[in-house]
This record gives sequence, structure tokens and C-alpha cells, in this order.
Amino acid sequence: MPSVHKNLVKNASGALGDLGTLIPLGLGAVGVAGLAPVPVLLGFAIFYIATGLYYRLPVPVQPMKAVAALLLTTQVSPQSLVASGVLIGGILLILGVTGWINGAARLIPRSVLSGLQLGLGLMLAHMSVGLMATSLPLGIVTLALLGATLKLLPHWPAALIGLIGSVALGTLLGAQGLIFPAADSVAFSLPELPGFKDWQQGLSTLVLPQLALTLTNAIVLTALVVGDYFGEQSHRVTPARLSISTGLANLFLVPFGALPMCHGAGGVAAHHRFGARTGMAPVLLGTSLLLIALIPGGLAMIAAIPMAGLGALLFVAAAELALSKRLWTAKPSCWPVIAITAVITVWTDPFFGLLAGVAAETVRTALLRRRKIA
Repeated sequence: MPSVHKNLVKNASGALGDLGTLIPLGLGAVGVAGLAPVPVLLGFAIFYIATGLYYRLPVPVQPMKAVAALLLTTQVSPQSLVASGVLIGGILLILGVTGWINGAARLIPRSVLSGLQLGLGLMLAHMSVGLMATSLPLGIVTLALLGATLKLLPHWPAALIGLIGSVALGTLLGAQGLIFPAADSVAFSLPELPGFKDWQQGLSTLVLPQLALTLTNAIVLTALVVGDYFGEQSHRVTPARLSISTGLANLFLVPFGALPMCHGAGGVAAHHRFGARTGMAPVLLGTSLLLIALIPGGLAMIAAIPMAGLGALLFVAAAELALSKRLWTAKPSCWPVIAITAVITVWTDPFFGLLAGVAAETVRTALLRRRKIA
């Protein structure tokens, strides 16, 4: 019984590890874009539970980052959001069912994947610093609490301890939390069907910027990082299956008011770093989101979490993703490729980072062959 209880506590703590991405991006879009929170939460809940039950490992569910960022910064109609989810879902489903995504994944050199992983980790770290800056003392204290718990008390639920400490200190300091719409706008509501212009806007504004990030981070890198952590246990987590599960979720949930969703390498690192080891973690988080969505006053629980505390959680996950074992064991000749890929990823986006990395790897391979011939 003690081992069962310990497993439950660790998975519960690990389930909370990815809130630094889920809440600011996913639910932040609710307040800014005027979306109904209930269907958004239900979408995450259903996808998380299904993911945990199918993959049986702590595979994360996240808002599509480019879509969420554009919702926060540009005027996008709810109908265009539905169109983007359906388009992305259809494309990913085709790539997964045909197996084309597996072939594409095998063509990407490992040095380029290491560079993408480093670049994405740095991007998440930059986002975490911005969140921590909303209340820097609280962010630093929460980060120190997380670090001390992970280092000195590795069997304790670090994420849970960090969140409780963050909420307590945030209450004293009056730190900024997430702002939701007024109570009368929280009811369940379905978006209208998209028209021709909505499909156009969804494709040009949301789908094209998101696809590169989804294919690299949410599918190829996610499968790679899960394999790093879980070895033979990860045989179900392939690029094709991740593409299919993401495609199905978006096709069937976004039309009912959910945000476009995906998996993510950073989320894998976050869940694992804070103790998640089985599919119990996604199921626990999904069930919690389901209850928050359906119980009156549930949204107030999320709003009580300070943004700076979420930033501290995200910073730990970003470091875990960026500073992978593969990075430290890379050959010296691969370091320029990794650096170029990471820099271009941070400067532009993962798609151009991928292109630059492949070009750099091609040059590296040609130079090595020339040296052998000489």
C-alpha cells in the first residue's frame, strides 16, 4: 500500500508540472480572445484522459503555441479558430495514417533534433522569465523552493509543494493571477460554423505558422524525448500515433469550442521532472480539469495561482528540455550544427531552425568525408 500511495503522489505532482504552459497559453487565450472557458477546459480534460489511457505514459497535452500566441496578439474570429483546428487535424491525421510522418522523422539528423530541443527549451525559458517578472520576488522564491525540493527531497511532490507555496505567498503579495471573463460569459457556448473567409484566415494566419512547430516539437521531438526517458516502455509513442491522436482531438473537439491542441516535448520533460512515470498523471490532470470545468467556482481555483509561480514551474521544465543528455554527449563536430539550429529556432521558428540545421549538417558531413579522403 505505501508504494501505491507513493506512486499516486508522484504522478499527481508530475501531472502539475506542465501547468506553466497549459494555464498561461491555453487559458490565457480565454480571457483575451473572449472564448468560453468551459468548452476549452473540457477539451483539454478529454484529450488528457484519452492520452493517458492510450499511451500509458505521461504524454502531455498542450495548447498549440503559435495559435495561442496569435490569439493573444491578433484579431482572430472564433470561426477562424474552428477552421484552423479542423485543417490542422485533417493534415495530421493524413500524415499519421499514411505513416509519412515516420519517414520524415527518420530523415532528420540527430544533431538537428538536439539543436531543436535546445532552441525550444530556450524559447520556453524566455517565456518563463516573462511570467516570473509579473512578481519577481514570488517567482524567485517559488523557483528556489522547487529546486530545493527536487534536490534535497527527490521523493516529495515538488510541483505540488511549489504551487501551494506560490499561492500562499501570492495571496500575501497580491501577485497577478489569470483573469477570466465575467461570470455571465462563462457559460457553455458553441462557435458558429466557419464561412469561406474564416477558412482563408484560419489557413493563412493560424495553420501555416503552427504546422512547423507541431511537426517538430509536438510529434518528432515528443516521440524522441519519451523514448529517452522510458526506453522500451515507449513503443506505443511513435510519430505516426502522436500525429493521429493530435489529428483526431482537433477534428472532434475544436468544433465544440476547444482550443487547437497538441502534445509537446517540453511537457514530457515537465511531467517527468516532477515525478510522473505512468499514464496515471495525464488521467489525474484531465480529471481535475473536468471537475474544475463542471463545478461552480472551479475557475477561481485556477485564477488563484500566480503567474510568477507558473513561470517558475515552466523554467524548471525548460531547463530539463534544453539540457538533455544527448546535448552533453554530442560529438564536438556536431556542436556548430546544434548551435546554428538552436539560434535560428529562437530567432525565427522551428521550421527555419530545421532548415538551417539540415543545411549545417550537410556541410558538416561533406567536410568530414573530405578529411577522410585527404
